[in-house]
Amino acid sequence: MVDYLIVGLGLAGIAFCERLEEHGKTFIVINDDSQTSSNIAGGLYNPVILKRFNLAWKAHEQIGLAKNFYKSLEVKLGVTLDHKVPVLRIFASVEEQNLWFEAADKQKLQPYLSTKLLPNTNPCLNAQFGFGEVLNTGRVDTQKLVKTYSGYLTNKKVLFEETFNFDDLKTGAKGVSYRTVNAKRIVFATGFGLKKNKYFNYLPLNGTKGELLTIKAPILKEERVIKSSVFIIPVGNDLYRIGATYKWKDKNNEPTSEARLELLTKLETFLNCDYKIVNHVAGIRPTVADRRPLVGKHPVLDHIYLLNGFGSRGVMIAPYASNQLYEYIEHGGQIDPEMDIARYEKAYIKV
Repeated sequence: MVDYLIVGLGLAGIAFCERLEEHGKTFIVINDDSQTSSNIAGGLYNPVILKRFNLAWKAHEQIGLAKNFYKSLEVKLGVTLDHKVPVLRIFASVEEQNLWFEAADKQKLQPYLSTKLLPNTNPCLNAQFGFGEVLNTGRVDTQKLVKTYSGYLTNKKVLFEETFNFDDLKTGAKGVSYRTVNAKRIVFATGFGLKKNKYFNYLPLNGTKGELLTIKAPILKEERVIKSSVFIIPVGNDLYRIGATYKWKDKNNEPTSEARLELLTKLETFLNCDYKIVNHVAGIRPTVADRRPLVGKHPVLDHIYLLNGFGSRGVMIAPYASNQLYEYIEHGGQIDPEMDIARYEKAYIKV
């Protein structure tokens, strides 16, 4: 018998595996790559919501934890994952400049918003009112992380690459069994795949489709992340990720011509150079009605747990939420009430 069976190996699954390894727990992972949001994510960690200049939910608690988490993974896996890149917000007007500096004066935002107005020196960018710089930001290469971590678990012979079949899961007084695997507990970390999970499909996981373009722009020569109506994220070799879209109704992983046009139209309002599109990807973010994660124990079954609902901020939230779930299971710690699935207990009763 192993301590845990984990279903899903995106950011949530990887973060929970790391907590288990840190504490010497045994586990098996089942993953089928059906959920692509971690693979296609822009990977930014940014403590500020740049549309309104507000601090993101629990950003102060998450940012330091996330940086240490990805640094330890780099050492463990022998790869570079965390790229320390500044995020610059293009100001559209003097009024936006003033709003930025008002926000920068607030105590909670002082560590994250620079009070220097940066002039634009890149002729490929339209930014006549300059930039504001967000501090303590970076980009995690989530695609490399998922691929490398999958290889790591494969070498340890603890990763089963297959689709999870709920009919084969049996629950008992001392744990769960799944085919040949016996475990004390099972944790589902399947992102938007939650919609097919008969134990947790009562939860209001909506899912938002996001699409990203990758362009090659040899003369842009920009090493910073640029944010206007969309992000320009440098990934090396004159390649830049452009994104992202937010669509609530479309629930498949296929790129669309509509999203491509939307991204390019927005991009060309502030990019002034030639480029070539080299890739276009899509995925469904696991977003929740109240914009908070879904973490905790099944309302009735003692050995079944959930780690999900990170939306577009999985890079920052995953280490924070996985720590809380681990402490809750192993030591009776409290899950933040804002993300504890106990907040939806009435919805389960109705089902």
